[in-house]
Amino acid sequence: MILRRRSLIAAGLAAPFVSGLAHAAPRAPAPFGATPSPRQWRWHAREQYAFVHFSMNTFTDKEWGYGDEDPRRFDPSDFSADQIVAAAKAGNLKGLILTAKHHDGFCLWPTRLTEHCIRNSPYKGGRGDLVAEMAAACRKAGLAFGLYLSPWDRNHPEYGRAGYIDYFRRQIVELCTGYGELFEFWFDGANGGDGYYGGARETRRIDAPRYYDWPSMIALVHRHQPMACTFDPLGADIRWVGNEDGVAGDPCWPTMPNHPYVQAEGNSGVRGGALWWPAETNTSIRPGWFYHSDEDSRVRSPENLVRFFDTSVARGTTMNLNIPPDRRGRIPDHDVAVLKSFGDAIRASFATDLAQGAVASASHTRGTGFDPARVLDGNRETYWSTPDGITTPTLTLDLPPGRSFDLIRVREYLPLGIRVTRFAVEAEVGGRWRRLATKTGIGAQRIIRLDRPVSARRVRLVVLEAPVCPAIGEVALFRAVAPVPVAPIVSSDPSVLSTAGWRIVSASAPGAERLLDNDAATIWLLPAPTPGRPAIVTIDLGTVQAVAGFSLTPSRQVMTGAAPPRGYVAETSVDGRTWQAAGAAEFANIAYALSTQRLNFPDIRSIRYLRLTFADVAAPARRLAIAGIGAFDRPR
Repeated sequence: MILRRRSLIAAGLAAPFVSGLAHAAPRAPAPFGATPSPRQWRWHAREQYAFVHFSMNTFTDKEWGYGDEDPRRFDPSDFSADQIVAAAKAGNLKGLILTAKHHDGFCLWPTRLTEHCIRNSPYKGGRGDLVAEMAAACRKAGLAFGLYLSPWDRNHPEYGRAGYIDYFRRQIVELCTGYGELFEFWFDGANGGDGYYGGARETRRIDAPRYYDWPSMIALVHRHQPMACTFDPLGADIRWVGNEDGVAGDPCWPTMPNHPYVQAEGNSGVRGGALWWPAETNTSIRPGWFYHSDEDSRVRSPENLVRFFDTSVARGTTMNLNIPPDRRGRIPDHDVAVLKSFGDAIRASFATDLAQGAVASASHTRGTGFDPARVLDGNRETYWSTPDGITTPTLTLDLPPGRSFDLIRVREYLPLGIRVTRFAVEAEVGGRWRRLATKTGIGAQRIIRLDRPVSARRVRLVVLEAPVCPAIGEVALFRAVAPVPVAPIVSSDPSVLSTAGWRIVSASAPGAERLLDNDAATIWLLPAPTPGRPAIVTIDLGTVQAVAGFSLTPSRQVMTGAAPPRGYVAETSVDGRTWQAAGAAEFANIAYALSTQRLNFPDIRSIRYLRLTFADVAAPARRLAIAGIGAFDRPR
């Protein structure tokens, strides 16, 4: 009986204790608004990856092929998937998306659906498969692999009709079932226009949402690749950031309204939007998406790529950096050096979290499992939170002595939605609190780069505005490491003329000398031309030279109310007094592709002066913007 009584007493004492624990254990906060799917949650962790534009355009020196190219023109002399992947890894890029088919319709895999593909090229005697080679190289190197498939096909005779949709769906299935796991499947937004179309050589217009039936295309990808995020159209997992400059909005919310994409909304997203439709920020390491030898001297610098990191990853988007192989089928040596310098700087900057070893405390905590120390545990599945009614709490980190930092990273726990609207970071320096930054939006992450390092005893995160209690996954501190400078090079193409001795003779607005500085980041910006008042620039090449044509590089900068010219009139002269016509035409797709235009004169001619006239802008805008003018001595 005694044993029974003791057991009974123990049971009696334990019961309320266990019951009390069960009662005290806090529940997780309820999700707020739109939340990511499991594949989107995994995609957010990618942060940085490569785009690889390599196809027929590499060999025709175009950006958008017409579709009538002979497959035999595709002939890389020394293709190396391993070298391309190694260059991406050097740049700290965690995945790679290959252009399996661009707008010209040429396929980099040996499909039997069309003759316009790699099996009819000289590469490996028609037995090559670049998609397979790139997929294998990525797997070997531990990089995620994705594919780009252009919905537009300027080669296919049935494009714009029902027959092409069946063809396109079969292409999707081939790519989704033949090359292992994909992390992203990219549908380009360019659809419809002029093309070869099997010899019809005509323009075909489509209503893209109705023609492609995007929900069915996205469902087809997910049927075969359930963890592959689809890019761009309404209903896809990822949205375009609205420009090709590599600049996300500040803030850049991952939510959007449930209606077709609007470019102005896409850059910054919409706070509280019904859809979790996060942005991917993309740009190219060169002015163009495909390799062009006359752009060898205009590769972005490592410092420029760090700025790209700050306007993409640091604002909570992913960074998709295009690295185009040359005609060998390799990333050029200079581009590799830039990637390595940039990648080394990012790796070194974020190698050591200086908040480790700190003691975390907070004005409020939700309870066990949601304590402040969760922001320091390096686990993206844990987070600090507060009771439901506490929406503007403060989290404080007591740092070990001697910690100096200039990078601050804050992350939200995205499966519970975007909860914080506005926040501040403060530091205790010399016994006084100092506000370091105030920002709107956290999301996947907010990385704040300070002007100079700060040595602080304590750091605190202050939630200034939030509709619900926060769920903060990380607060981390780092010391930035600058990239090693990489000296710029001149073009490897001997046909490209140096602009070193050129000068502006006259221009219709100041600043035209920026056209000749070989820097795509500097632009000539002037009021948009109007009828009877065109924009005109006259250039002195310094000496009489044999010239076959000129190039014009539009600006990729994010600017409100600025656009490139719609077309041109070119004139040449030997003495600056007597002028000869040298061509007049519209620039091909310049408003959207924003790529360098290369225009041949009717003949190779000896000139000293070049005069260009621009009568209109390519899109409605108050200003005209041009980044550069060049020339070449052999037709392109």
